[in-house]
Amino acid sequence: MNNDFNINHFVYLLHGAAWTAGLSAVGFIGGGVLGLALALGRISPYRAIRWTLTTYIQLVQGTPLLILMFLSYFGLGVLGFNVPPLVAASLAMTIYAGAYLGEIWRGSLQAVPAEQWETAECLSFSSTQRMFQIIIPQAVRIATPPTVGFLVQIVKNSSLASVVGFVELARAGQVVNNTLFEPFLIFSLMALMYFALCYPLSRWSGSLERKLGRTRKVMVIEG
Repeated sequence: MNNDFNINHFVYLLHGAAWTAGLSAVGFIGGGVLGLALALGRISPYRAIRWTLTTYIQLVQGTPLLILMFLSYFGLGVLGFNVPPLVAASLAMTIYAGAYLGEIWRGSLQAVPAEQWETAECLSFSSTQRMFQIIIPQAVRIATPPTVGFLVQIVKNSSLASVVGFVELARAGQVVNNTLFEPFLIFSLMALMYFALCYPLSRWSGSLERKLGRTRKVMVIEG
């Protein structure tokens, strides 16, 4: 039996990296939809909605993602639902990402100067028009850098999906290492693959922050 590292092992790791990227994308998109709803609810004029969503966000943020993975997979299983690992991992990532993105975007919405809210109200815009035509376009510029930065955390935290049997990069590396018993080689390759996934996002986030900073300076000078 050939126990040397070969192209098949490398392809298996690449396959795991692809699933890592896919799971991260699903978690980010699902979390984005949930996060937008949470952000809008958190600035709602209704106290009951704000209190309920604040409690939900604090509960999720105070719960480790690992526990959310267990609850999504084993908890739903106890209730009689046969949940595939991909679905359970995606659900946990969506809940996790939604809570954090909701707070990031809520802060970005509230960071839009009060004059913009008042101007939209003076122009007799409806609450929907004011939010989607005036406030959100400005909040997007503020929210983009931290949102991209958080996406890096989503990619890295996707490794926890291995606990429910989902074969992403971390699990694929464990499988290959259990076959070859070459931890230094395998985990070094895994680190490089995670770096290849996360580094472009980190650079993009830094670039967006610099551009946003320059834009703010121009706005101040023009003002």
